[in-house]
Amino acid sequence: MPWAIYVLGFAIFAQGTSEFMLAGLLPDMAADLGVSVPAAGLLISAYAFGMVLGAPVLALATLRLPRRTSLLAFLGVFVLVHVAGALTPGYELLLASRLLGAFACAGFFGVAAGAAIDLVPADARGRALAIVIGGITVSTVLGVPGGTFVGQHLGWRAAFWTVAALSAVAMAGVAAALPGGRPEAPGRDGAGSTSGTGSTSGTGGAGRADGVGGADGTLGSRLREELRSMTAPGLWIAYGTCALSFSSMMATFSYLGALLTGTTGLPESRVPLVLALFGAGALAGITVGGRVADAHPFATLTVGMSGVVAASAGIALGAGHAAAVIVLVPLLGAFGLATNPAVNVRVYANVGEARTLAGATVTSAFNVGNTLAPWLGGLAIGAGFGYRSAAWVGAAMAVAALGTVALGAAVERRAARRAVPAGGPAAPVTPDVSLGR
Repeated sequence: MPWAIYVLGFAIFAQGTSEFMLAGLLPDMAADLGVSVPAAGLLISAYAFGMVLGAPVLALATLRLPRRTSLLAFLGVFVLVHVAGALTPGYELLLASRLLGAFACAGFFGVAAGAAIDLVPADARGRALAIVIGGITVSTVLGVPGGTFVGQHLGWRAAFWTVAALSAVAMAGVAAALPGGRPEAPGRDGAGSTSGTGSTSGTGGAGRADGVGGADGTLGSRLREELRSMTAPGLWIAYGTCALSFSSMMATFSYLGALLTGTTGLPESRVPLVLALFGAGALAGITVGGRVADAHPFATLTVGMSGVVAASAGIALGAGHAAAVIVLVPLLGAFGLATNPAVNVRVYANVGEARTLAGATVTSAFNVGNTLAPWLGGLAIGAGFGYRSAAWVGAAMAVAALGTVALGAAVERRAARRAVPAGGPAAPVTPDVSLGR
């Protein structure tokens, strides 16, 4: 595996740490900035909102740009906004920096996925993407509790400086490891050849890893193909699942640090340990989910979301008992992250070869939910229902996600019945639409 793949994974680890570490820093940030904890929670929503906007816009804007140049630009912006965040005297500037940093992060995610695919042969693409996107999971295991630990001992601003430093290291790695320019068009067989350093001269498919146009395709024709790929009804149901699945977990996670100290009664020194348990559960969940999602996406989603309902409700009911919360927090991470691979399977099952925009919109859909979750949780807390009410919000979002899963399965079954012509073979369908396999 080219070491550039690991560099990209490290960069996403740094950015993922920034996205999630605020869950353990909100009380200190709120006190320092002179705002309420729910208002500080909007810093998480702002980041998610920036991801919503940035993913599709920057995916299309960089179709013709050198990937290394784009990735370095995104990381450069990310470093600068975290320096600004660490130095900011007030809440408003920090909120603006979170929006801009998330916009750059979303662009990096989309371009990094395409770069990873182009750096390896076709039979290694899944493994390469698992390493790159796995940076997010590692950030929940190491980065989030680490950022919380740094914030508690050196102040929350030190956590921002740490993310800026990690991102600067990632910039140096990207500059050294990734080849310049865009991949050349492949031959007629669509196969790209790899060099000794892992760079490729071809992208597979129709000229790029996303299959958008060949060497002779104009930008206009590529954009039209990308927009046509977005018209499948099942795709938008899958996006609904995206928006609700991960965010159902985030509603609880966003206020977990405040709940642990304000309701459960744990000392601040124990919060990083509980967050590490969440990360360990998340790592186990995404590992198991990745193994079964291809064959059983609907069943994986159903089990995962049912688990989030149970874990969230359990945290809400048992928030005053440390033992109960400590047991349930890793289960919340495991069930919540187990659904992530299955969601992606459902999205890509509904698009053709032009999938850059559809793939980038997955990030947007996830972060639509991540924008709503802290906001809704903050509304419940602000209304006087306490920190445990955020967990009830998460449970309700998971129930809604189960509804989208059932709707998607029903649409798939109807499509399969319509696809059987008289005397002809049926079109291929996902193997577990009955939810029973």
